[in-house]
Amino acid sequence: MLIFTDTSDLGLIKRPSAVAIGVFDGLHRGHEVVLATLRDNANGCATTVLTFDPHPANVIAPDNDFKLLQTVEQRLEELAKQDLDQIRVVTFDERRAKQSADDFIQEILIEQLGAEVVVVGEDFRFGQNRAGTVQTLREAGERWGFTVIACTAYGEGVNGRFSSTMARTFLREGNVEGAQAVLGRCWQIRGLVVEGDKRGRELGFPTANLLIDRHQIVPGDGVYAGATRIGDEWLPSAISVGTRPQFYENGAVLVEDHLTDFDGNLYGQYLDVAFIERLRGQAKYDSLEALIAQITTDVANSRQSFEDFAPFGPTLLG
Repeated sequence: MLIFTDTSDLGLIKRPSAVAIGVFDGLHRGHEVVLATLRDNANGCATTVLTFDPHPANVIAPDNDFKLLQTVEQRLEELAKQDLDQIRVVTFDERRAKQSADDFIQEILIEQLGAEVVVVGEDFRFGQNRAGTVQTLREAGERWGFTVIACTAYGEGVNGRFSSTMARTFLREGNVEGAQAVLGRCWQIRGLVVEGDKRGRELGFPTANLLIDRHQIVPGDGVYAGATRIGDEWLPSAISVGTRPQFYENGAVLVEDHLTDFDGNLYGQYLDVAFIERLRGQAKYDSLEALIAQITTDVANSRQSFEDFAPFGPTLLG
């Protein structure tokens, strides 16, 4: 699969193309409907995903600090599994935000991609002030000679559709099982292992402290059963998300990952951590002994959750 950015040699793009347009954050089950529709209607054209980085919401309203389900690297990795010919990643900046819908169609869909088929969700909006709609695309298609397909059924989610917004809402609530139902697999966070204050090691449960991309969402506070990828293998892990009230009054929110079957140095490495199940909320205990006893239980429960989940791992962990 080929990936083209604004700095790539765009003359190498395969044409004519069938294009699915969207951010595809999280690549959830609704997105899979769009991509299946793309493949089914390509009619010999190069199957192409047109996506955007950064997310338009973080350019149009940067003060809102819009959070994403995935880093762009994770998104491209998931798209690479979708039997596509190519991906066009368009840099979304202030210039692009001010571009009219018609100019976007001519520049990207016609001149760059040679689009003959365009697939979008029924609520797709684009162009300056989000003025472009599916109808805008259809009218342009009549002028330029491409067909537009709007996917109207996304599955069994809210109002008959799955959405990235729905998955984010579940994650903020700590409902990783709900997010899994939307995504069709476990939600994963990616973080750089950095040095912490070694509290976990002092308690007998060393953790990998993850530095998360500032635009990636962090789930609600709590302790989770999960799995961490080391090389090509998924290992059971217990994940703590929160401010560590046992030690701090107003601490920063940290993501700490205890790998139950690993002993080694992970500093400076990026880890993919999958969230399987929320075990409990954040709590403060009467003593360190009580905290250690609870962590021991958490680790045992995490391992059991991983073992119960293992038969589904190849499908749901990715």
